[in-house]
Amino acid sequence: MSRRRYDSPFFPPSAPRSVEGGVRARSVRGAIGTSWWSGRFIEVLEGLGVGGRLQRGRNYARRGQVISLDIDAGTVVARVQGSRAKPYRVRIGITAFGKAEWASVEEALAGNAWYVASLLAGEMPSDIEEVFTAVGLSLFPRGADELSLDCSCPDWEVPCKHLAAVFYLLAEQFDDDPFRILAWRGREREDLLGRMHEADSVSGNEARAGAPLTEVLDTFFVSPTPVPVRRSSRGGALLVDQLPPVDVTVRSRPLAEVLRPVYEALRASAERP
Repeated sequence: MSRRRYDSPFFPPSAPRSVEGGVRARSVRGAIGTSWWSGRFIEVLEGLGVGGRLQRGRNYARRGQVISLDIDAGTVVARVQGSRAKPYRVRIGITAFGKAEWASVEEALAGNAWYVASLLAGEMPSDIEEVFTAVGLSLFPRGADELSLDCSCPDWEVPCKHLAAVFYLLAEQFDDDPFRILAWRGREREDLLGRMHEADSVSGNEARAGAPLTEVLDTFFVSPTPVPVRRSSRGGALLVDQLPPVDVTVRSRPLAEVLRPVYEALRASAERP
């Protein structure tokens, strides 16, 4: 049969079964996903050119037809309720980075305080993709060939509306917590921040490393720079006159001139027997 079964007028599309307590998209109209990082993810799906399936997938996501959705390293597994009694099993796979690859990323991130501060605040730095690109990796999938898409429904086309629904819900979950994108690539939040801290500590210790303590005991407690000598104002210049010039005036008078009577009174009080 050259045409797909579900294009036939003898098999009109059926409505999906209703779901109680399904994962429902917050968006009720328009685009799904508000952050730049979720938008980048949706671009991949929309770049597949699957037409009406995207609209039906959005409808599924907004109706709460996705029963469950779990993100793990390299895979997303979901159950989606369609028109049949048994929910369909959906899987979206991606390559999770290995230890050596993540070590390169973490070292680059730890070397930039802006990245560390942004990630600690739960934000995805706008140029974080450049960090991955610099070490030969890609944070987001660059196309369908980098994804493994599978659904147990009888639709022959990929992605089907069930896969599209999961894509859209993933975008919203990435909005809520951008670390889920990194977890999908193989690094949980706690592990990432902990390893970044370790990388920063190691680089800092290496920068501060010097001779062994046993070799510098005689100078260990000696200040590396001379301690400034505090000069007394008794019988000498007032402290206000020892300060560097200050380009501030009070009613057209230099600040030092305005303050001088106060310092003279303080010295006189200190010298009084």
